[in-house]
Amino acid sequence: MAPKKAKKKIEGGSNVFSMFEQTQIQEFKEAFTIMDQNRDGFIDKADLRDTFAALGRLNVKNEELEDMVKEAPGPINFTVFLTMFGEKLKGTDPEETILNAFKIFDPEGKGRIKADYIKEMLMTQADRFSQEEINQMFAAFPPDVSGNLDYKNLCYVITHEARLKELINHGTCQAINRLHEYNTIINQTVLEKQDSVVM
Repeated sequence: MAPKKAKKKIEGGSNVFSMFEQTQIQEFKEAFTIMDQNRDGFIDKADLRDTFAALGRLNVKNEELEDMVKEAPGPINFTVFLTMFGEKLKGTDPEETILNAFKIFDPEGKGRIKADYIKEMLMTQADRFSQEEINQMFAAFPPDVSGNLDYKNLCYVITHEARLKELINHGTCQAINRLHEYNTIINQTVLEKQDSVVM
């Protein structure tokens, strides 16, 4: 009975696949495949437990896993998985989402994390960073004199980078257009002077 309920809910709403770009759907599919440890096309408690274990969290309570599975309207296939993410992400601010991820490491809410601590976490947990990736991150966002990383500033730059690039590119295009206009005016002036000298 539960699968019918899930199917009705999905059919009753708008097409979940239209909520995301193709690249996002592919990323969700990869995440789903990683979590579907037994490769049966569904995520269940055993899959969640194995996923947590792969991330280094071994003592996950059964109740916690049951609560996660109960969030779904039925068995969690890829469409249900995508629908759940769509509902959770609907109306969320990307900057807020990234900030919330960093806040896990900042229980006091200071907006700063010790650079050594975040380096250790990024190099030892989940999708591990290489030393080169850490060096690139700290080159772009160096810690302050106390060795803290201002993650609020980092989140702002990450989430606004596309807009900043767009503005810079727009400014560059305007500058190029202006140079082209000046070049045209100079060429016209030179041609006019040449014409007046010839006459």
